Amino acid sequence: MSRKDARVVVSPEQLSSFKSLLQEQNLIYELLSDNLEAVLAKEFAQRSLVPLPQAGKGRLSTERYYTHEEIMNYIADLAARFPKRVFVRTVGWSYEQRALKTITITNGDGRANKKVVFVDGGFHAREWISPAAVLYMIDQLVEHFEENAYLLKDYDWVIQPMVNPDGYEHTQTGTTARMFRKTRQPYRQLGLTCYGADPNRNFDFHWNEEGASSSPCMDTFAGPHAFSEPETIVIRDLMHSLADRGVMYLTIHSYGNYLLYPWGWTSDLPDTWQDLDDVARAGGDAIEAATGTVYEVGSSTNVLYIAAGASDDYGFYAGFNVSITMELSGGGSLGFNPPESSIESFVSETWIGVRAMAEKLIEKY
Repeated sequence: MSRKDARVVVSPEQLSSFKSLLQEQNLIYELLSDNLEAVLAKEFAQRSLVPLPQAGKGRLSTERYYTHEEIMNYIADLAARFPKRVFVRTVGWSYEQRALKTITITNGDGRANKKVVFVDGGFHAREWISPAAVLYMIDQLVEHFEENAYLLKDYDWVIQPMVNPDGYEHTQTGTTARMFRKTRQPYRQLGLTCYGADPNRNFDFHWNEEGASSSPCMDTFAGPHAFSEPETIVIRDLMHSLADRGVMYLTIHSYGNYLLYPWGWTSDLPDTWQDLDDVARAGGDAIEAATGTVYEVGSSTNVLYIAAGASDDYGFYAGFNVSITMELSGGGSLGFNPPESSIESFVSETWIGVRAMAEKLIEKY
């Protein structure tokens, strides 16, 4: 989706007046679906046809999206099968008391204080392809260790595959919840209860400035104060604990085909923007060469929109040399819901870009 395009969900009662508005503004539009609920209902019905893995044992396929519990079982199984190279740690708990865990992947040589690549996924609940892509990265680094060992020679990879499990689990409850974005802590406004803050507006770096909302019922609600969400506190603490070794922070989102770097709160660029651009552009170039998919590269504000209080800005502020948000390609009726038949192509393409960025990182640092 280009910067000038947008997908909008409109109720049946508003459709006629919305079309009239578009026509008055001379805007070109296309009706992608006249019954979104039916599309999402079909998606949920198809999900139930794919068998579950056996208690998280063995490798996960790319045939379906997995629950938070299944993902946690999977990384625990990896740690059990590769005890010299893989370490899983509980780093906190979500608002609804789901375990937040990291998996640290090493080459097993026991060398301490290596440089670190920190990756996370599942910030926004509806972006199911994000944790799927992160799981594929984990698979490549662990199960395909021999071909990717060079990425682990001087770097450890610390990965949190699911930042926002409460929101993610909520989106799996049915069609009306599928496009939910935020965390699940309840907030009251004018007698109405709205759930969650946008975790990617909740960081204490230019918190609640432009691109964020102070209304609990908005998708970009920044929270009542910075780090109001237990999920973002975990990311903050991880960043600070890793910052002295942290070279790259990479957060996986969808959708839009962007590789974004700071700043998100201003159109100004950091002094080292060229290093950020070199790493991000290496990823974009590799993807385009392999698949033809084009990623736009640049600072968040200048190529997408202003968004203060985001994790990539905070990671850079906390001390990571390179901090990048990767917005994956869109799929499905709303962009956020690629069908399960597309998971393999999406996640393998993502890995091409991530591997190329890691290679550039090794070259530079």
